[in-house]
Amino acid sequence: MGDTQIAAIRDAQISDAATLAALAGELGYPTTPPEMVHRLEVLCSDPRHKILVAERDGLMGWIHVSLIETLESESFAEIRGLVVAEVHRGSGIGTQLVAAAEQWANEKKCNRIRVRTNIVRVEAHAFYKKLGYESKKTQDVFDKSLSNGG
Repeated sequence: MGDTQIAAIRDAQISDAATLAALAGELGYPTTPPEMVHRLEVLCSDPRHKILVAERDGLMGWIHVSLIETLESESFAEIRGLVVAEVHRGSGIGTQLVAAAEQWANEKKCNRIRVRTNIVRVEAHAFYKKLGYESKKTQDVFDKSLSNGG
């Protein structure tokens, strides 16, 4: 850990689903490969979303960034998820993935990019601050389960 590694950054593919699911589990979001296949099919076909992977001797991490359009503000990009395999954390892979997401956001003519992190993810806060991100607000998140019609 700590050694800078250079990875190839490319678009995620359906064939990456099992590894992406395993990495999502490392982030604390257990996902099955079939669930990940479905999510990739939906998101990769939508030009408002970009899912990139870092690869060198296998997949090392992924990032999901999307265009957020709201009535109250200019559109912006948001990093929806970022995970680097535990064995590769601290090696520069996350920085490469964020840079690729920022490049995509620039191509989409966004003038800002946002990321939300759980308050308990202290390492993530330090990571994003190191990359020039500023904490703008603290908020509560309210969830309500809905019937999915099934």
